[in-house]
Amino acid sequence: MLQCSDNRGMHLSAPGFGIGRFLRKGASRCAALALLATCPIGHATEALPAQVLSALARAGVPRDAISVVVANVPAAATLTAAPLLVSESAGTTSTLAATPRTSTATAAVPSATAYRLSHRPEASVNPASVMKLITTYAALDTLGPDFTWKNRVLVDGTIVRGGVLEGNLILRGSGDPKLVLERIQDLFGKVQAKGVREIRGDIILDRSVFNVPDKNPADFDDEPLRPYNAAPDGLLVNFKSLIFTFSPDPVNQRVLVKSEPPIAGVEIPAELPLSSGNCGDWKSQLKADFSTPSKVSFAGRFAASCGDRVWAVAYSEPRAYAARVIQGMWLASGGALTGIVREDAVPRTARPLLTAESLPLSDIIADVNKYSNNVMAQQVFLTLSAQSRNGRASFEASKLKLAAWWKKNLLGFSPPLIENGSGLSRKERSSAQALTGLLHHAALNPHAEVFASSLGIAGVDGTVSRMRERSPSSEAIGNAQLKTGTLVNVVAIAGYATGRSGQRYSVVGIINHPKAAAARPALDALLEWTIKDAP
Repeated sequence: MLQCSDNRGMHLSAPGFGIGRFLRKGASRCAALALLATCPIGHATEALPAQVLSALARAGVPRDAISVVVANVPAAATLTAAPLLVSESAGTTSTLAATPRTSTATAAVPSATAYRLSHRPEASVNPASVMKLITTYAALDTLGPDFTWKNRVLVDGTIVRGGVLEGNLILRGSGDPKLVLERIQDLFGKVQAKGVREIRGDIILDRSVFNVPDKNPADFDDEPLRPYNAAPDGLLVNFKSLIFTFSPDPVNQRVLVKSEPPIAGVEIPAELPLSSGNCGDWKSQLKADFSTPSKVSFAGRFAASCGDRVWAVAYSEPRAYAARVIQGMWLASGGALTGIVREDAVPRTARPLLTAESLPLSDIIADVNKYSNNVMAQQVFLTLSAQSRNGRASFEASKLKLAAWWKKNLLGFSPPLIENGSGLSRKERSSAQALTGLLHHAALNPHAEVFASSLGIAGVDGTVSRMRERSPSSEAIGNAQLKTGTLVNVVAIAGYATGRSGQRYSVVGIINHPKAAAARPALDALLEWTIKDAP
């Protein structure tokens, strides 16, 4: 039995489903979402726009390689319009609209034109990083925007005068997706403020909150040094990456090399020879060797014409990364350590010293969606099951959690096939129709603005900022909030766009084809067509 106490004045109309009784003031938001969940969006008759077809033809991509749905959604500020929901198989049509949040307003029930465009909406396709929308929205809906991960520091021993801990310091990971350098420095500052400056014992790292196997970072695309291939971790430190900065020093004919974070037991050169000529493929010219965990070397040169350059590289021994960096940063903070940094479970004799909260989920999903951070997405996905009684998360447990959430909220839409929740997968699948249902459900959520704000603004920020380079005069710039997806053979967009008329639309476009990369202009054209409010 559906129960809901949120009585804000919904107006629902679904003659084909026999619920005309909802056409009165006082129906709940909960009922509106329930209707949405049982009425999947179906096919529209309108053909793909000519400009989309032309872009596909230029790329050599057939029309059966693209899936598209464009539909009306509630206005961001008023939630007055909702998608037209069509079930062709049942031979019925329903409309759904929500009143503004002020109880005196009147709802506008959208007409059949609310559903503008559909092409292969039910096709099961690889959405690439657009899959992150499912992970982040499910987390937002279940955990709330203010949810935080709790990073705990414990001591197993006695703190004596002079800031000495006679025993071990324990860092218990929580699955925090963004435990970066600045926050680790702040954490160590708090530890020292609590009276621990010298540890006469070990630093113990407990990453057991996630029950995930070690992964070979080369498995996905044979690019083990790319930071996007970092695996999730119960104690994820700085994305398991090293950041190198190369700065030419022409006066002394050298290049200064800086690296962060501090990492114990790894030899890194402080400078290398400077060369003249074009910058070109500067990374190859460095002749870098990152294969030895204890040593980084550069056998080549760096051209002065390159100016300052930054290179992020995944550490070659990811399992050892956290221990090396925690040790390096503890010593860099002025702390002393007589023992080692090692992995272990929290001893029963340990007692809490302090708790440091992560950034809120609202900030985390903005990083995930705007910048398509794969490992952060997987951390969020695993967190869905970390709230269970045993407190240990796994991919399988999170799949079950998400499946249950989907069944409760989006029952009428085909559930996604999820491997890790990030889209960095050859197995993950969804459909344009299902993603549209999710976008509409999100638009009716109390946290709708938080979710929409997590998306990149077309031509302005995030991965979708590149649209300005491709189409500097596009009307989409500043008028769409989108998540992009890119893999070999896949390009995709999904999100919201505001038309010239002021109508807000959901837009989903996914291309799966060996020439998908060349067909990205077709998705730009789809977005432009949507915003122009015209055929």
